[in-house]
Amino acid sequence: MMTRRLIQLFTGLAMYGISLAMFIRAGLGLDPWDVFHQGLANRTGLSIGLVVIIVSFLVLLLWIPLRQRPGFGTLCNAVLVGVFADIGLALIPSLSTLAGQAAMLAGAIMLNGVASACYIGARFGPGARDGLMTGLARRTGWSVRLSRTLIEVTVLAAGWLLGGSVGVGTVLYALAIGPLVQLLLPRFMVPASVPEAAPVRGGDLGTDPVDGREPGDGRKPEGEPETAATR
Repeated sequence: MMTRRLIQLFTGLAMYGISLAMFIRAGLGLDPWDVFHQGLANRTGLSIGLVVIIVSFLVLLLWIPLRQRPGFGTLCNAVLVGVFADIGLALIPSLSTLAGQAAMLAGAIMLNGVASACYIGARFGPGARDGLMTGLARRTGWSVRLSRTLIEVTVLAAGWLLGGSVGVGTVLYALAIGPLVQLLLPRFMVPASVPEAAPVRGGDLGTDPVDGREPGDGRKPEGEPETAATR
């Protein structure tokens, strides 16, 4: 069973990173956190994958006052989503037709949903961004939905001001990802009777659940379909 969990974890994180590259190549808008990542990448000259990794570890620092602890999956999420995003961008060409962009966007949303369900279902800990969301909710008494909304509106606005891509893809992702993960999660969820990996002393990943992006990749409490990814 552990072999299945590990395969599911790494496959989910790889797919999450590739889906991010597909969103970028579609050119029709990104999810809130990736709008922020893209804006930072545009301003710093760093690759978006490297920015995703840096932001993941900075977000993990915010777990300290929230008394969150990362799991094995959290740390894998923080590194691998960015790595595979850069690999995807190196392999996937830019598109010049609206039909091609729309098809790429649809594929990115679907792949992201499968990736999030894979990652969350492996039960190795939340992503950095999801852990921030659930930790904030726990410490403040706010609902998870309110905490997520406040965080994502903030990073979306910041990313837009930095030049990140906001568009129809941003809206479609927000509308589709929750129901899609909810539909797929039962197919990938490892039975709860399987012991979860011991958390790494001192940190966490994304909730659940990818971003999210943890991915999922924190990105939710386990089984919470509302989170992306794995990050």
